[in-house]
Amino acid sequence: MYPADRVQTNLRKGVLEWCALAVIRGGDVYGRDLARTLTGLGLLASEGALYPLLSRLRESGWVETSWAESASGPPRRYYRITPAGRDAVAGFEDSWRVLSASVESALGRTTDG
Repeated sequence: MYPADRVQTNLRKGVLEWCALAVIRGGDVYGRDLARTLTGLGLLASEGALYPLLSRLRESGWVETSWAESASGPPRRYYRITPAGRDAVAGFEDSWRVLSASVESALGRTTDG
């Protein structure tokens, strides 16, 4: 039997970091809003997985954070992509295009036999 859940989980894990960076590239984003966006795209299974990832992105120098007051509660931490993060996401995009074309090519092959 094909393990669809396991395959989907592994694929999501492999691209989540890059997709988070791509979303953050669009402008400063609050963590919970980022979680909603990624969940809506089918890329994030649980919000709890996002914050360790954001911490790693910050430690790598790919995102930086700032705090802003909130009218509806405590201050909120916002994430902003750094120039190094922009370079990283651009590199991923190039790699993804090559890899996805290779996968599509492999999936499109037929065997004579």
